[in-house]
Amino acid sequence: MDNKTIQNNFRYHPPKEGQAEKYELIRNEAKHLAELIAGLCPGSREKALALTNLEQATMWANASIARNE
Repeated sequence: MDNKTIQNNFRYHPPKEGQAEKYELIRNEAKHLAELIAGLCPGSREKALALTNLEQATMWANASIARNE
């Protein structure tokens, strides 16, 4: 990772115009999928991992907007 990337990844990215709406859309869609998984899948390590990874995917998707737009 070069210094430019480090500087970008480890700084605060205040939302630019239109970004908050994108974050909200991604979070809402992820929440719907989380509710589906929670309702359909039996309690298990796999279910917990699915929900954890969905949470991670949501965070990284929003980070991609914050860091790269």
